[in-house]
Amino acid sequence: MTEAVHVRGGRIFVQLMHSGRVGHPSLYPGGALPVAPSPVATGRTMFTPDGFVEHPVPREMTLEDIAQTIEDFVGAARYAMLAGFDGVELHGANGYLIHQFLADNTNLRTDAYGGSLENRVRLAVEVASAVGDAIGPERVGIRISPGSTGEGIDEKDPATLYRTLIRSLAPLDLAYVHIMEFGHREVTRMVRAEWPGTLILNPHETGEEPTVTPQIAAETLSEGLADAISLGQMWLANPDLPERIRSGGPYNEIVPATFYGGDHRGYTDYPTLKG
Repeated sequence: MTEAVHVRGGRIFVQLMHSGRVGHPSLYPGGALPVAPSPVATGRTMFTPDGFVEHPVPREMTLEDIAQTIEDFVGAARYAMLAGFDGVELHGANGYLIHQFLADNTNLRTDAYGGSLENRVRLAVEVASAVGDAIGPERVGIRISPGSTGEGIDEKDPATLYRTLIRSLAPLDLAYVHIMEFGHREVTRMVRAEWPGTLILNPHETGEEPTVTPQIAAETLSEGLADAISLGQMWLANPDLPERIRSGGPYNEIVPATFYGGDHRGYTDYPTLKG
């Protein structure tokens, strides 16, 4: 369930995620179907050893599946602590499982995990609460992406949805909320006003801006929109990013073709300022 490593204030948080319906039987033992809140396919494709294939219609999760998934997140968090990480970030964004429970077009359930806003945010809150109980809430963050259409997600009213989520998460006293912004700046401002703790933002005010640069980060911080800014692609292309920011650059050219695929070129051998 681990996906990526994320640095916060000198501490290292590892991101935990469950892909939900974003999967394929060819990737799972025994050819099992991916699972999701409801049997609704993404309409998208993914890369497998056999090339690009369509995501199948997933199997709807039972209440037992949901309970086991919460325990799986807890187990992954405990293992992360044993491995020496300082905390975990729950991936509730970009069309993966927690996000699928939040969105009204992917969650068609009529039980305690579907229907009302309070029910649709239930899984996110229960995972955050359980993981916080296991390793300490100060070691738990959560990532969200209001208005994202990734992997076929369609949120009809992001502002109301995320207000409900943030108000439900607030009593848990988590380490932070991390917003991957896809436009919807009004939702970001609402979260900033509602969330009592640390807010991390990957700013994309219109959803069409290029890579977040140190300049964009500084401007966003000066507006008071967040307490910290995440710089994903800049980190991938610049292994010594803090030093480059302090010296005012220069920065390596970002080559997306090297991200999470291909071979060793680019992803592991971007040069540092020292050569």
